Amino acid sequence: MAIKYVHTNIIANDWEKLANFDIEVFNCKPLYPERNLSGGWIEKVTNIDKARIKGIHLRLPGYNVGPTLEIFQYDPENLRVNSSYVNQQGYGHIAFHVDDVEKVLTKLIEHGGEKYGELVNQQYESLGLLTVVYAKDPEGNIIEIQNWKS
Repeated sequence: MAIKYVHTNIIANDWEKLANFDIEVFNCKPLYPERNLSGGWIEKVTNIDKARIKGIHLRLPGYNVGPTLEIFQYDPENLRVNSSYVNQQGYGHIAFHVDDVEKVLTKLIEHGGEKYGELVNQQYESLGLLTVVYAKDPEGNIIEIQNWKS
């Protein structure tokens, strides 16, 4: 049996704003068409009466083909409480390897995100120097920004 990872879904309050954030800060690329899903089939799949889903898939940086980030917005609105913690049960964060952690953190903040933890440099004897910081996107989702140097 073949298994292939295809995407990670993020539910947004404003899918266009969140997609633009990921495009501007992390160089994700939009994969068209935008999604506008409704009807009996989507109600059955989601188990939500009269569900309408709008959004887009984003190609992740560093990949020409491969997994995507799927950013969706539900109508009726999702009922998720918007409080994120790095140790919350379930998916904790998405991570990006970047050339300059501080520069990307600054760009993230300029685009409406915020720093979550402290920027840390940690030397690992067998792996090299890790520079890492956790941050939040404009909707409170946690993002790890990291760089490894040998």
